[in-house]
Amino acid sequence: MKGKYELEFAESKIVVETDYLAKQANGAVLVRYEDTAVLTAATMSPEPIDADFFPLMVQYYEKLYAVGKIPGGFIKREGRPTDNATLTARLIDRPLRPIFPDGFRNEVQVINEVLSVDQDNAPEMAALFGSSLALAISDIPFENPVAGVVVGRVDGEFVINPSAEEKEKSDLELIVAGTEDAINMVEAACTEVPEADMVDAMMFAHEAIKKLVAFQNKIIKEIGQDKVTVQLMKIEDEIKEKIIDYAQKDMKEALLVKEKLKKYAAIEEVKVKTKEHFLGEEEDEKFAAQIEMVLEELEAKIMRDLIIDEEIRTDGRKLDEIRPLHLEIDLLNRTHGSALFTRGETQVLGVVTLGALGEHQILDGLGIEEQKRFMLHYNFPRFSVGETGRYGPPGRREIGHGALGEKALLQLLPSEEEFPYTIRVVTEVLESNGSSSQASICAASMALMAAGVPIKAPIAGIAMGLISRDNDYKILTDIQGLEDHMGDMDFKVAGTEKGICALQMDIKITGVTKEILTEALAEAKKARLAILHAMNDVIAEPRKELSPYAPKTKMIKIAPEKIKEVIGRGGETITKIILEASDVLSVTDKRAVKVDLEDDGRIIIYHNDY
Repeated sequence: MKGKYELEFAESKIVVETDYLAKQANGAVLVRYEDTAVLTAATMSPEPIDADFFPLMVQYYEKLYAVGKIPGGFIKREGRPTDNATLTARLIDRPLRPIFPDGFRNEVQVINEVLSVDQDNAPEMAALFGSSLALAISDIPFENPVAGVVVGRVDGEFVINPSAEEKEKSDLELIVAGTEDAINMVEAACTEVPEADMVDAMMFAHEAIKKLVAFQNKIIKEIGQDKVTVQLMKIEDEIKEKIIDYAQKDMKEALLVKEKLKKYAAIEEVKVKTKEHFLGEEEDEKFAAQIEMVLEELEAKIMRDLIIDEEIRTDGRKLDEIRPLHLEIDLLNRTHGSALFTRGETQVLGVVTLGALGEHQILDGLGIEEQKRFMLHYNFPRFSVGETGRYGPPGRREIGHGALGEKALLQLLPSEEEFPYTIRVVTEVLESNGSSSQASICAASMALMAAGVPIKAPIAGIAMGLISRDNDYKILTDIQGLEDHMGDMDFKVAGTEKGICALQMDIKITGVTKEILTEALAEAKKARLAILHAMNDVIAEPRKELSPYAPKTKMIKIAPEKIKEVIGRGGETITKIILEASDVLSVTDKRAVKVDLEDDGRIIIYHNDY
């Protein structure tokens, strides 16, 4: 029977309709957030798969008919997901994943279809709400609903789910997700916001989240299905104890090897030795996989116990210690700007390219913005971790890390009027042992200054970690790969000396408290200032001159109605201007002169004069 539920929330109305669409899914809801409508369907495979991970897939599909657009290109149908769709799928996945039971191996798919978009009411938050509710009312083992909100700050006041107009005035865009009890995901872009203000904004968000979770619980109580009993992957305690007793001493010694590749080799040696001891010459793949799982748990437990009990990290650092830094600029002669940022065994090359405003990226998505002039692209080749593997288009991780860096640096870029260029930064991860996304922000900041881009201030990033046990916890500064993989939190913080410009928090436990957030941000600030000091020793401010290989500009302003006269019939006049400018500059390559005409009457001439 069709059900309909309504909630007045943040000056808007949320309407949930159930047993109406997609009725063959395990759970499905249509969420209407004013005129925004998102259909979410959750399904589960009947049997678990043989894997050492939980196979959860979250997808977010943007249908261009939702905003009355026909897709561009030859095929005229939606193609690969936009970056926003990919980032939204990640954003939904992150708070959902920790809620599922340990050892759950049935395949779960959560599919969000955006059917209608009202620009003042975000489909992303409706999709997160719908994903949680579709799972919670289904028979899939998911019993602690989550929700998310966007927080803006307009005229000094926090606003929940700001409208498009309010976003234009806001100095903060904070996305927070959580359960009724705690926050479990954070993402933010902001203009040098102080740490204390950021914590207040998170707590403000959590109060709103509690209302959305209470609304879900009301619906679950009325129509929620009984949860099915599933087979969880579990290893018998007796077998587990024998494996731990045999491998514990060797595993601890392996973990305390300081260099990453040698450490991983030593850990692998322990695993091989343990399998040989318990398997002998038998080829029992299932038992071998169980041994592997026990050893991973043992590895995590030893690392966590060392940190909690002895405040010892496996690479020998103190809890608040940053790895050694080595910074350089101008590695590449012909690029417009370049910088190398090395922190321990993580190394990133940042390269800047400047182009005409007409070379902006065209966005074929659901948002109001149709183009952007600043791009940060993050590449993570397999050789950076000493591995072979498949190479292809960027995955969710690469897109996510690039977007985080882009958000951070976007806060500090000059306007088009101040600096009439399209700006592209590419960050190449050459070596990685954790925190490569934040190293990319540091490398990009230095490269932009080396290129002469007048950013408002240098920016640095640091990744913080958390190790918790019962009521005890430790905050880690500048986490390495092992601490990220086996810890409870990856909290990335990027900012200037004045404040925070971007945040991203992922956790593997059910939530974190205000106390933990406050301490983590305070430690992150100390580390950020230390890194900024080291960066300033190499380049303290943007160069006054551009690279000789970067395009130079000349801008004039005319009355907007005169633009058509500059273009001329069939582009005749503008072509003549380009040819004459090329002759005056003695430029042999006529493509080296470009003219951009803006609707507000700006005429910008670009030329490459080597």
